[in-house]
Parts: sequence; structure tokens; C-alpha cells
Amino acid sequence: MKLEGQVALVTGASRGIGRAIAVRLADEGARVAVNYRSRLDAAEEVVAQIEEAGGKAIAIGGDVAEPKQARVLVERTIEELGGLHVLVNNAGIAKDGLIYTMEEQDWLDVMRVNFGGTFNCTRAAMGHLMGQREGVIVNVSSVMSERAWVGEANYSASKGAINSFTRCSALELAKFGVRVNAVLPGFTATELVAGVFAKDGGRAIRQLIPLRDFATPQQIAGVVAFLAGPDAGHITGELVRVDGGSGASLVLGRPR
Repeated sequence: MKLEGQVALVTGASRGIGRAIAVRLADEGARVAVNYRSRLDAAEEVVAQIEEAGGKAIAIGGDVAEPKQARVLVERTIEELGGLHVLVNNAGIAKDGLIYTMEEQDWLDVMRVNFGGTFNCTRAAMGHLMGQREGVIVNVSSVMSERAWVGEANYSASKGAINSFTRCSALELAKFGVRVNAVLPGFTATELVAGVFAKDGGRAIRQLIPLRDFATPQQIAGVVAFLAGPDAGHITGELVRVDGGSGASLVLGRPR
């Protein structure tokens, strides 16, 4: 197990990709803090799943969009699990809509949670990671950060900000032995994108993916685990797409 003896904090870990990441890091030997905002029952299910497999996990509530709550989240992780070595900034929301008709609050909420949460948790954890001169931060971005899609302006912008922040924080933290990278999932079968698949079960979008299938949360989690582990020890400041080859093709507009 490549993360034996380490402690990981995964934000937004009560469902979807976050849940898969928490379980995978635990499988690799890490003690895991499972962050949730409102779904305590779901977070406790993740903790139970990890413990049933012989791992150690705790559930910690907190809204990462609030700087004070982000600090408490990091502090509790260190106090209750005995340290912090891996931070996965995964918490995110989507409030899709056309720019012209988008409510101001929808724009602000998406930026506050997606990019704001990444900024807040990174800043809260930096002192500890720099002090021990060891650590890894993995930010969960999206292929939408590098491509355009109708109705995704606020979400895409928030993820684009994460990409730039990943590179900048990687440079600032490199001299302290702390690595920072981002994973950019493509279309992944989770609740967050359920609306995109509603019309035809996702068949039209699947045809645009060279590998002809959506990613699973477990596949995304595998890439996060790699970046968090020793095999990625000389990788920092990178944006890793996990999109079935979509980024290698030219696609314009909506699916036919």
C-alpha cells in the first residue's frame, strides 16, 4: 500500500468522484477525513465502507467556501487523524445556465465553492505541509476548464481558475517538497452531470468520446491516487486529463 501511514483529506467526499477518491486512498493505506457539507448520512456510509475494508476514516462537516470552516476542517483532520499529507480539493457544484439569463447568485455560488473551496483549503493546509516539508495537493478540475460548452460559463470559469491556481501553488510550494497537480475529468457518470444525460441516456455525448464511454468515478480516483503516491514523486504543476481522448479531437457546439 503506497500511502501507508499517511493522512488524506478529501473535500466533497460523501458522493460521486469524491467518495471514490476517499475509498481508493484508504485502499492505498491512508487514514481518510471524509468531508461533507450537508449529507452526514452519506459521509458516514463512506466511513463505514472504509472501515469494513479494514481502513480508518472519519467524517467532518464543513463548507469549504467559508475560509473559517476550511481552516477548522484542516485542523480537525490533523488533530483527529494525527497529521495531514494529502489534500484532495474535490468539492464542487454546478448551476448551469446561459450567460445572458444567469442569475448573479448562480455565478457567485459556483465560483465560491469550486475555486473558492480549492483556494481556502489549500491556504489552510499550506502551513502544515510546508512545516513538515512533505505533502501532496490534488485539485479536481474538469475538461470544461479547457473547452467551451453551451450553458457552462460559470462552471468552466471556476475550473479554469483552478488550473491556473494549481500551477501557481505548485511553484510556490515546490521548495518545501510539496507537489500540486490537477486532474481534469471528462464526462463522468455522477449525480452532478445527471441532467446532461437525461435526454437520451448520454448516447449523443458518448459518440463524441473517442473511447466511446464515460469515465467512472473509480477511474478518476485511480489517477488521483497515482498523483498522491510516490510513483508521481517528480510530477508537479501538471493538469492531467481523464476524458477518453476527447481533448485530442475538435468538437464544435452541442452533440447532434
